[in-house]
Amino acid sequence: MKTLYVSDLDGTLLLPNVTLSKRTIRILNDLIKGGVHFSVATARSAASVKHILKDVDINIPVILMNGACIYDLETSRYLQVQAFPEESKKLLLDIIDEHKLKGFAYTIKDNKLSTYYEDISLKPLYDYYQERVDKYNKKFTKINSFSTLMDQPLMYFTIMDTKKNLEPIYNLIVDMTELDHTFYKDNYTADIWYLEVYSTKASKYNALQYVRNLYEYDEVVCFGDNRNDLPMFKASDLKIAVENAFPELKQEADIIIDSNKEDSVALWLKNNLTHI
Repeated sequence: MKTLYVSDLDGTLLLPNVTLSKRTIRILNDLIKGGVHFSVATARSAASVKHILKDVDINIPVILMNGACIYDLETSRYLQVQAFPEESKKLLLDIIDEHKLKGFAYTIKDNKLSTYYEDISLKPLYDYYQERVDKYNKKFTKINSFSTLMDQPLMYFTIMDTKKNLEPIYNLIVDMTELDHTFYKDNYTADIWYLEVYSTKASKYNALQYVRNLYEYDEVVCFGDNRNDLPMFKASDLKIAVENAFPELKQEADIIIDSNKEDSVALWLKNNLTHI
């Protein structure tokens, strides 16, 4: 049986310090060399994922930005990008403008990802920005208004704030039929939540189905920890949650393993793939 193993990054495969342990790197490379098909599905973009996975010999396309795009690490090319439908893009930009929301907008054009922001005075936004500049050399562009992106191929929006402040916006977006979203707590900053918005055609579910069909996998086994992994769980045959996962994900899991602090994904793979 041809099986794909796919893991979320933050809170799942990565340690709390946002790195891969040497043991996880060694195990994954041994498994991949032995013929195991392994990939990741994450809310992160290519800039940080390429850096984080630089020592892992992944040869399967990775799912980025919660499924809004699929990226080939070997060729540094996007295989699929799901942009916002025009009407929904306008509605979303109007909501963002009316409510003075703060965050980051993403476009992909000619295989280039561009990231825009208006205001990063909120500390979690600044920390998000600065970490990606310092660690991953990611480029950001400051603009006066997100509305100037109306004519751009906008495909993802990340809004950050407290759960209380974001819930009214979530309630506005949830009924927009051409837009999908994830609404979940940050793994690293207390009291900060993410509301991430993208096309309904873009999700970890749809992206995983694309990769599954492209390579004709018979089975998918996935690992996750957060609410944004629920669509990936629905697309998988075996669903595995780490011990530190949110209760909603644990309820959907077939197996619960140790926390992300203990290399649990890599160790489960090593211990259960008996042909390696």
